[in-house]
Amino acid sequence: MTRILILGGTREAVELAQHLHGRPGLEIVSSLAGRTHTPHMPPGEVRVGGFGGAVGLRDYLVREHIDLLIDATHPFAERMRGNAIQASRESGVPLLRLERSAWRQQPGDRWIMAESPEEAARAAPIHGKRAFLTTGVKDLAAFRDIDSVWFLVRLVEEPEGPLPLRHYELIRGRGPFGAADEEALMRRHNIDLLISKESGGESIYGKIAAARTLNIPVIMIRRPKLPDGIDIVSDIDAAVSWVEQRAR
Repeated sequence: MTRILILGGTREAVELAQHLHGRPGLEIVSSLAGRTHTPHMPPGEVRVGGFGGAVGLRDYLVREHIDLLIDATHPFAERMRGNAIQASRESGVPLLRLERSAWRQQPGDRWIMAESPEEAARAAPIHGKRAFLTTGVKDLAAFRDIDSVWFLVRLVEEPEGPLPLRHYELIRGRGPFGAADEEALMRRHNIDLLISKESGGESIYGKIAAARTLNIPVIMIRRPKLPDGIDIVSDIDAAVSWVEQRAR
């Protein structure tokens, strides 16, 4: 048997597990960080929680006799990506990075690129007064000192306490979000600025298309660059082929 560990938490990770689960000669283990209480659950064995850094992940790979490691975490999960690279090198377990393609700017898009949430926060008051802030809960603190912008924040789950923002409204929702619904949401709240990470993927592209239709500027936080020297694919079929070439 070939044992495969998928570092997940994304739709791509679930889809890959669905494609590989049940294939003769393969055992699939999916790992979730545990930050979301109601995640999309992949088929097969699932473990929840961290590993204890790169060393803990390396030890897990060795202890559990993992043959292949697939990092399908979010494009902005830099720490986990670094841990996976180090654990792979120290354990000798082959590593694949599965990362969805970034969005491409289309005619009519008004993107202002930012290198970090902090840079996005500095740009926000220049470009709008009512912003749809879609960076995720971990990056909201970068916007805490802004007094001249009202934020509409959408989260998957209810936060544990008040958000670190001066003026905001919180709504909850889980994608996919269609362009027509996103346009209606932005119109209803008089949004004049969208703030987003360069996450890619179709399930949340609706807000980008809606901003283009409404001629709203988008502050786009650029995704981290991928490192050299590792196998990288951007679609499920390529990931399955990678596994097939290396399975016992």
